[in-house]
Amino acid sequence: MINQNTNHQQVALVVGASRGIGAATASRLADTGYLVYGTHRGSGVPEGVRPLEADVTDDASVRTAVRTIAAEAGRLDVAVVNAGIVRQDLLVRMTPAALEEVFRVNTFGAILATKHIMSVINRQASGSVVLVSSESSKAGIPGSSHYTASKAALEGFARSIMWEYGPRGIRINVVAPGSTETDMFAQVDEGHRARLLERTPLGRFGQPHEIAQTIHWIAESTYLTGACIPVTGGEGLGY
Repeated sequence: MINQNTNHQQVALVVGASRGIGAATASRLADTGYLVYGTHRGSGVPEGVRPLEADVTDDASVRTAVRTIAAEAGRLDVAVVNAGIVRQDLLVRMTPAALEEVFRVNTFGAILATKHIMSVINRQASGSVVLVSSESSKAGIPGSSHYTASKAALEGFARSIMWEYGPRGIRINVVAPGSTETDMFAQVDEGHRARLLERTPLGRFGQPHEIAQTIHWIAESTYLTGACIPVTGGEGLGY
C-alpha cells in the first residue's frame, strides 16, 4: 500500500530506486515512516514507494520529477542521489563514448539532480542530501578508472555545496559503499571479485540493505555534514 502524506510525515526522494542500493534505501525509508518517491527508467520501484519515471541524463525529466514531489507533498526532507553505471576497460582501450557515458550519469546527472532537489529544500531551509559514491574512488579499481574518477568527483562536489547550504540548515553527505552484491557489481569479472574479497576483512561482500541502513542513519544525523562515510566491510580501510 502506498503511504499517504500527513502534516507530520517526512518526505524522501531516492534517485535511482529501481534496484540494488537505491531500491533497498527506498524500502528502508518507507518502512521507517517516510513518504517515499523513487525515480526509475521504466523498471518500476519497490512496493510502498511512489514511482516517478526520470532519467538523470535528461535534465528536464529530473526537474519535472522534483516539481511533482513539491506539488504533491509540499516539501522534501531527505534526498538520496544514487543513480550510477559502471563500465570496465583499461585506460588505453577506453573510448570517448564510454568516458562520456559514465560521467554523464555518475557525475553530471548526480549534480544536476542535486541542483533541482536544492530548489525545493533550500526554500524550506532544512533537509538532508546523501550522495552515493564508492569506496573505489579512494582505493581504485583496475580497468574502471573512469568510474572511480566519476565517483570521486561527487565527494569534492559535496564538500563545496555543504558551505553553500550549511547556513540554511541543510546537510550534505556522501556514503561510499564497498563491494556490494548488486546487478551492477555482477558486471565485475570473477578475477577482480576474488581480489576484492581477499582485501575485505569481514570476508564477504555487502548486501544492499546494509548500505541502506547507513544511508538512513546519515539522512537523520542532525549534526553531520560534509562527511564521506565508508560502508565496506573493512575493504580499503586506511585509504
